[in-house]
Amino acid sequence: MTTYVISVPGTFTGASGHDVRDELVRALRPADPHRTHLGEQEDIDILTVHDDDTFTVRLTVEADSGPEAEGKARRLTESALTAVGLDDGTAPLGPAVVTGIDTKE
Repeated sequence: MTTYVISVPGTFTGASGHDVRDELVRALRPADPHRTHLGEQEDIDILTVHDDDTFTVRLTVEADSGPEAEGKARRLTESALTAVGLDDGTAPLGPAVVTGIDTKE
């Protein structure tokens, strides 16, 4: 198994105030990239929200391949969004991509 850092882009199209965003970060915290060498080195935030309400979630997942890691990260993101009351209509996601592979020494 390899530890991957995965980016999942999306857009908030509904109500997504600071409280909802804070809840989302808490829901995603177990997969925080700061727990990896790459996350510490690059200071990768778990959630970045831009002025136009687009966002990027960055997660760490254990997987045997990049595509498996991307799928796991997308499912984790969807689950966290659902937990805070958002869905595909209020926070649609784009394709997940490998941002990095943790090379802890």
